[in-house]
Amino acid sequence: MNKLWMSLPLLAALTCSAAEPPPPRPIHLILVGDSTMATRSGYGDALCARFKPEVTCLNLARGGRSSGSFRAEGLWDKVQNLLRDGSGYSQSVVLIQFGHNDQPGKPGRSTDLATEFPVNLARYVAEAQALGAQPVLLTPLTRRTFKADVLQNDLQAWADAARGVAATQKVPLLDLNALSYAAVQAMGEAEADTLAAAPKPEAAPASTDPNKVEPQGSTKTAFDRTHLGDKGARLFSKMVAQALLRLLPTLAPNFKPEQETTNP
Repeated sequence: MNKLWMSLPLLAALTCSAAEPPPPRPIHLILVGDSTMATRSGYGDALCARFKPEVTCLNLARGGRSSGSFRAEGLWDKVQNLLRDGSGYSQSVVLIQFGHNDQPGKPGRSTDLATEFPVNLARYVAEAQALGAQPVLLTPLTRRTFKADVLQNDLQAWADAARGVAATQKVPLLDLNALSYAAVQAMGEAEADTLAAAPKPEAAPASTDPNKVEPQGSTKTAFDRTHLGDKGARLFSKMVAQALLRLLPTLAPNFKPEQETTNP
């Protein structure tokens, strides 16, 4: 009788332990793209920082890469290997954004808009799906060049092509081109220039000496209207995070509370 009485607490403890669900497996995000997503020049690291520490978020975007050269250089092979080894994750999500370097005039990088670019994107999608991942296509982040107060969109055709692939392949589309274009157009050129990786250089005052010959060109600067500094990275990472939640609402528990994330 005493033995039976002593075993009851142990039995109850074992029963409670068996009934407890295992801890949820973490999710896995992989960022694939060009310099506007890459470390030190894009929004990718700032996006990863918006996730909780237990989330594995890898920014594999690389500057100067196109939908063709990213694969040709073996970078996509690394992504596939990571997905093959992803059995410990509850879900793998691959964000894919190209377009800037697919444009003409970039030897070794540019792709044909009609016959190569959409085929490349569709292949990335199919191969990610074959390895059990959820691909999300992103249209390219806008450049920030204005003419007469109107923001130019020289990436429109590549954005359209990505939209077409997403529709055909029936995968989520994060229309970053449309979202970023609207935001940058609304803020205007002066504010948009503060999103750059370096401050806009001040114009040198004109010389009052009629005999002085001004040098041609300008001093080198890291300022441009494509890449991002900290302010731009925070702004567009927040934009991407909010759009990603609309597309994949099940990701919500994996994000840090907004107050824990530095706002732009």
